[in-house]
Amino acid sequence: MKKHLLAWAVTALAASSALAQTGDTLAKIKASGSVSLGVRESSGLGYTLGNGKYVGFHTEMGEIILGDIRKQLGMTAMEVKYQPVTSQNRIPLVQNGTVDLECGSTTNNATRQKDVSFAVTTYVEEVRIAVKANSGINGIKDLAGKNVATTTGTTSVQTLRRNERAGGIDFKEVYGKDHADSFLLLESGRADAFVMDGSILAANISKSKNPADFKIVGEVLSVEPIACMLRKDDPAFKKAVDDSIKRQIADGSLAKLYDKWFMQPIPPANVKIGLPLSDATKAAWAAPNDKPMEDYAKK
Repeated sequence: MKKHLLAWAVTALAASSALAQTGDTLAKIKASGSVSLGVRESSGLGYTLGNGKYVGFHTEMGEIILGDIRKQLGMTAMEVKYQPVTSQNRIPLVQNGTVDLECGSTTNNATRQKDVSFAVTTYVEEVRIAVKANSGINGIKDLAGKNVATTTGTTSVQTLRRNERAGGIDFKEVYGKDHADSFLLLESGRADAFVMDGSILAANISKSKNPADFKIVGEVLSVEPIACMLRKDDPAFKKAVDDSIKRQIADGSLAKLYDKWFMQPIPPANVKIGLPLSDATKAAWAAPNDKPMEDYAKK
């Protein structure tokens, strides 16, 4: 009898291991009673208030997605484990199963689609330049000889270098380990500009000691679709995530969530970011899709 029980236990363990490897996230969630949500600590779409509390537009949207999945699976309760991710480790943590759903501020591009899948686009970002208001910098041409900050593991400086207006302009790149660190480089004078997603720039400016000391300037460097990440080759989980997002778009709750986090005062400083919903994001919501940024560049 003991041998039979041992054999059954080994078989069950192998089955659960195979389940994780084949990417059946819904079965994994139901079996474990928990799910791991990848969140950011200092992004424009999600950030931390400290003490394990994570908030923001994409964070709350991710929580709603997981709530819909809990209902779909017929679970009365589901533990959401919050896993902070950075620009450097977010893709590996999704790939290795540490994170089931990452709702930070990740650009959907063709290179990343080789490693992970993306849900339908929920925010269309414009990469911009933030500077001190008295810097005299008004665009790319003014960056010659300057220190330009960005966050390790992001695509923003490469985007700047590829911009046709950057031809012949020599600047030095300096890197922050996360978005808050990159903004600190600007705030402390160690960098003359911070190149990043407009929402991230606006959020960090709004949370700074003196928001009026900074401004966002210059040309739009690129237009990038932002979406939640999940493991590849798991169509059932992707459908569940996409269906929840489409439901939130259709019933207007996603628009209300956007207004809450971008047009109203938000914690911890009770300051509003003040970024109205863009036409590009409205278009993405009107026709939900998971197209990479390269498709946007073709327009």
